[in-house]
Amino acid sequence: MENNYPKLHNATWPGIVGKGPDSEPAISLDTMLEMTAAAEVGGVKFDGVDLGLFDPHYDLNTSDDAIKRLADKVAKHNLEIGSLVAPIWGGPAMGSKEERTQFIEMVRKSCHIGQKLREMGIRPNGIIRIDSASSPQNWAVDPIGNTKLIAQTFREACDVAADYGEKLAAEGEICWGGMHSWKAMLETLEAVDRPNIGFQADMSHTTLYLLGYNAPEARILPEDFQWGDRETFLAGLKELTNVLRPWTIDFHVAQNDGTVHGTGSHDKTGRHCQATDPNGKLDIAHDAGLWLRNESGELTKAFKHICWDGCMFANDVMTQPKTWNDILAAMINVRKQHGWYEA
Repeated sequence: MENNYPKLHNATWPGIVGKGPDSEPAISLDTMLEMTAAAEVGGVKFDGVDLGLFDPHYDLNTSDDAIKRLADKVAKHNLEIGSLVAPIWGGPAMGSKEERTQFIEMVRKSCHIGQKLREMGIRPNGIIRIDSASSPQNWAVDPIGNTKLIAQTFREACDVAADYGEKLAAEGEICWGGMHSWKAMLETLEAVDRPNIGFQADMSHTTLYLLGYNAPEARILPEDFQWGDRETFLAGLKELTNVLRPWTIDFHVAQNDGTVHGTGSHDKTGRHCQATDPNGKLDIAHDAGLWLRNESGELTKAFKHICWDGCMFANDVMTQPKTWNDILAAMINVRKQHGWYEA
């Protein structure tokens, strides 16, 4: 039987992230859903979407009726819903008491939506994604104290999430303070000390963990590393995944060209490239296996879906059907190599 797990999801927030008045116009949720549903490779289509719960795609302060409308809108395209991004950026996790309270309230509202979507049957799996909403520069003013503050905020958020039966996944990305390196991320997760928190690995962002961007002391690859040295790269990636894989409960398939990139109001972070980008440094299907399989080569099955994240693609790229078919083809290859079948 062909593998039917993990389910293949597309992210909708690339229609928003890096867009805006100082960049390109946002792409509507309806359009993101239409493009996702239209993609097809060899008779295989996307199974679902992961959603960002923020404007202009969603108003977090609307009623339960709006949650039902969201579910119906996605279901109309024969898609399910997976992980949700909580819009926590108005209150830094290491900020004032008021800011941290606001952060936790955004998590609570997102968990409420997640619970309702599960009850409606359209969200069979997935997490609530968070970050520290703080910069590495601000974090570095007081690394020990700020890590304690972030951990305390995350603990309180985890306790709220538990009331809704939800898990939180902290995104590993070099632009988030206290999460900007594998070492800082690990220290933060260990300090939180809650059973319902884990790590969201993104193949593009975590690649830059290897190079020590924003954290030279946590660099894994040698200073003189050259991208053509695949053997050294894989040794570093194995070291990284062995540390963070046990924490990984959500996973983004992506490509990276080894550079940082930012558009609009988004800080520079690991550049998401098109799946077929000739400058891509990753063998997507092979390298995904280092996150999806343990050190013995066995599948972890730690999550039931994987998601493509292509933030900050230009709109003329995002509106081409070929873009989404190429992405879907890459996702299918990951599932062929590292998936499984369930009746």
